[in-house]
Amino acid sequence: MRRTLPVVALCAALLSPGVTAEAAPGPAPAPPSGRVFSYGQHARQTITVYGGEPSRRPALVILHGGSWARDTDWSGWARWFAARGFAVYDTDYRLTSDAAWPAQRQDVLAALRWVRAREGGERPLVLGSSAGGHLAVQAATYGTGGSRVRAVAALSPVASPYRAWRDGGVPGAPADRRALRGAAQRLAGCRPDPDARRCWARWTDLTAASHASRGDAPQLLVHSAGDFVPRAHSTDLAGALRRAGQRDVLARTVPGSAHGGRLLKAPGVAKNVLEWLRGRA
Repeated sequence: MRRTLPVVALCAALLSPGVTAEAAPGPAPAPPSGRVFSYGQHARQTITVYGGEPSRRPALVILHGGSWARDTDWSGWARWFAARGFAVYDTDYRLTSDAAWPAQRQDVLAALRWVRAREGGERPLVLGSSAGGHLAVQAATYGTGGSRVRAVAALSPVASPYRAWRDGGVPGAPADRRALRGAAQRLAGCRPDPDARRCWARWTDLTAASHASRGDAPQLLVHSAGDFVPRAHSTDLAGALRRAGQRDVLARTVPGSAHGGRLLKAPGVAKNVLEWLRGRA
């Protein structure tokens, strides 16, 4: 929910259950202001657009993190990428407090259609973080993802909510993994049980690797060595994509323990992501 909404009542609705800053970017030259648009009827189905007229710059859709349960503020990084040549579409979607899965994916797909229509049919790039990284890799793999998006960069993507649920249940699991386990279960709406077919099918659908195909979009998947969302989320996805025939996929691990948008503050990561996106624009 973008931070400059013109209507106070709508702003209050959008900020519930709370906005937190996901990362604080470095300085950007002449950061552009954003304009808010709606791509659906729900208060959270909004996009804030930064930088340039449609089709004159490569389009970049940003999907925020927040455990599918809260909004996080990406306006700073949206301006940073806009100042470096992108038309940035900072996108919100319904949270688990608003609707059950697959509503979140449906929102992202609807937002992508809105962006493509505004961009004259051009497929956008996508940058997602954590839970937003999960939605980004879903957009890249669900159906024929490459027909929908040009490429996806995902920071700490929760590519397998089932893995997150399982990891959070290990004895002695740290608090952040336990919290993510609960968030994944709220997203699915049930506990994973192979004997409960409907529930198990939902957990399978939530796993991006289950949708991997040759026609999926190129992907850059980044974790830190100490990330509480471990790199196995991305290496498993990358393996499934390669087996399906998609060769333009890179799972990268960087030093430290940064998670999600904070990875962009790690040495060289923002530049690497920027150059990777530019190379596929």
